[in-house]
Amino acid sequence: MRLSILKNCLGALAALAMLSAASVAAKDKISIGLLEDVSGDIALMGAPKLNGTMLAVEEINKAGGIMGRQVEVTHLDPQMDNARYQEFARRLIKRDKVDVLIGGITSASREAIRPIVNRSDTFYFYTNQYEGGVCDGDMVSTGAVPEQQFSTLIPWMVEKFGKNVYIIAADYNFGQLSAVWTRSILGKLGGNVIGEEFIPLGVSQFGQTIQNIQKAKPDWLMMLNVGAAQDSFFEQAAAAKLNVPMGSSIKIMLGFEHKRFSPPALTNMHAVANWFEEINTPAAEDFKKRWHAKFPDEKYINDMGYNAYVTVYMYKMLVEKAQSTKKAALRKVIATGDACIDAPEGRICIDPKSQHTSHHMRLISVDGAHKVHVTKDFGLIKPYWLGEVGCDLTKHDPKEQYDPNHLPKK
Repeated sequence: MRLSILKNCLGALAALAMLSAASVAAKDKISIGLLEDVSGDIALMGAPKLNGTMLAVEEINKAGGIMGRQVEVTHLDPQMDNARYQEFARRLIKRDKVDVLIGGITSASREAIRPIVNRSDTFYFYTNQYEGGVCDGDMVSTGAVPEQQFSTLIPWMVEKFGKNVYIIAADYNFGQLSAVWTRSILGKLGGNVIGEEFIPLGVSQFGQTIQNIQKAKPDWLMMLNVGAAQDSFFEQAAAAKLNVPMGSSIKIMLGFEHKRFSPPALTNMHAVANWFEEINTPAAEDFKKRWHAKFPDEKYINDMGYNAYVTVYMYKMLVEKAQSTKKAALRKVIATGDACIDAPEGRICIDPKSQHTSHHMRLISVDGAHKVHVTKDFGLIKPYWLGEVGCDLTKHDPKEQYDPNHLPKK
């Protein structure tokens, strides 16, 4: 009897020891909560984001992890549903207790997440090119912003093609605020928006829009359409022989439309990007080789996938410099002005005032055979606009989004 009791006690102690060891092992890992749309209308852009994150994590873990700790990823697919974004963000932060939250594709998804992050001690990385303006100490933006894209692209387009512009934009804050930026920069150049249409996500028929453009006769189009459905515009415009030059802050490098559609659908499209797969520097070639070795079926390494990859390394740098995963400690590193990494595009840094990222920007153009050419190299451009208009996260944290029509109060 006593022997049986003793065996039971020893078994219970062994089970407790195993649970304790598992608990210590779990705590010893660094946990990334990842929210990326890999199904639905923008899955073709979101899937590379998941791949980029996983490639970076695999490389980091093979090299010893972050501060000697292995990195684990919990990925949830919100399926482009902002209610799910909020539900999943709460789950990752409160239940899974992740060390950092990364992801979100549309600006609407980012804005759904931010209030939840603001009520937590979890740092958030938004990895996409976007319309800019978010001044929030709880968020780091690693994608390109208007002063890196619109302030370079629009003057070039005006000089090359003319001052009369027609805007086609997705009908949510990315499209609306990008249109605000376009109007503001055009106005300073003496240009005009002679037509403007905001298209609901999921719309795929553009017959009336094409007729409106033909009637307006713009010098060029600003294309801010989003998702697979809205990209139907390009084939329909080509079939109608529209033949109007196009500029964009998102095409080619995000949705790789020049690969998805046959010529001449994307002919005479121009964009300014920090990453596109046609970059042929030694660092870029090395990155592409590693990516395609892991994902041989990937059609194109888009800007979103690249930024996702770089963001994990940016987070690693911050944690190792701070010797902590705590938000306050990471922000102190950023405030020093020395939060930099060597990325495949070149050396990039997080700006202390805005917590946005510097990028090497190039103007790229698509020819009649859908080949991409670098038309102009702008070099490294810092995210200067927020700091110039009064956002300084080293001094105060308004958690606001600004644009040329909504500036910080002096």
